[in-house]
Amino acid sequence: MTPYASAAYKDASRTTASPERLLCMVYDRLVLDLERASTALAEGSSAHEHLMHAQDIVHELLVSLDQKTWSGAKALAGLYVYLHTRLVEANVRRDPAIVAECTRHIVPLRDAWHAAARSAGPARAGGYHQTSSHDGGSRVLTA
Repeated sequence: MTPYASAAYKDASRTTASPERLLCMVYDRLVLDLERASTALAEGSSAHEHLMHAQDIVHELLVSLDQKTWSGAKALAGLYVYLHTRLVEANVRRDPAIVAECTRHIVPLRDAWHAAARSAGPARAGGYHQTSSHDGGSRVLTA
């Protein structure tokens, strides 16, 4: 696939995804940023770009959270604030332990959102079910 075709495919998958799927995609990217930051720190490279992007994602998750609709939203908002603060600290200190701590908080949330999106069913997800492949890519399967 050409770079242009790949970019067009990714853009189309974002613009046609259900809200549930979009949230899963955001969490997937957050985990990817944390993994890349962890690898960069382990290799002695700069993790700044990955950690900044992770901070941006957590901030967007926080500001887009509707705290009036769900009783657990206040606790989730508190976690987002905590994670954002820790990601800033990880970036300033270049501390892989803080990145690992944040990852331990995020991965279960990501997995829970994926489970919730799957339970919403393919009809709610626009007729598609997307799964991650083991090589870090993804494939779209028709329902």
